[in-house]
Amino acid sequence: MRNVKKMMSLGAVALLGAGMFLTGCKSAPELTAADALKLIQAKYDQTAPAGANVTVDEVGLGQGVTAKYWGRTTLYPNKYWADFTLTPEGKKVVKLASGKDVIEWRPDSPTDKKFSIVVTTVAANHLKAHDVTNIQDEVGGTKSATFTEAISLEGVPDALQAIAHNPGNKLSSKHQATFVLEGDAWKLQAIQ
Repeated sequence: MRNVKKMMSLGAVALLGAGMFLTGCKSAPELTAADALKLIQAKYDQTAPAGANVTVDEVGLGQGVTAKYWGRTTLYPNKYWADFTLTPEGKKVVKLASGKDVIEWRPDSPTDKKFSIVVTTVAANHLKAHDVTNIQDEVGGTKSATFTEAISLEGVPDALQAIAHNPGNKLSSKHQATFVLEGDAWKLQAIQ
């Protein structure tokens, strides 16, 4: 009987100690989608702005001529190769990946619709984050979330924006962000 009382007393003390320990622990603050978005966008805003790569296909080539970004300067004897030189207006809004000021249009055949070039917008912008979803607890006390990263075309002329929206251009992509708790606040750890 004496041992039973001792065991009950020890059990009560252990239970009381565990209760006091648990009430002394703070729980981590919630990481909402809005909070995660603010942290990701703050990172993008701190990163140096950059131009956007834009693929120019046959349709985009014609749009660039209409916008007077480039003009045809040479037509080759096969009648489907051509050189297009950037105009002064074109040099203000794009640069060619080659570093030259001449687009060397070289499709494989007159019916080749796949040939394209890459231009970089001169207008420098920050990436934009949106649509944060799927916030999950990860091993080690971190959290992760999926979000959409979009190329910003703010400040890019309408004609170049139209070229950028042609098929073949990828203006947004899915990424994953990892967050770590520092003190009482969540911090962005990495973007993949």
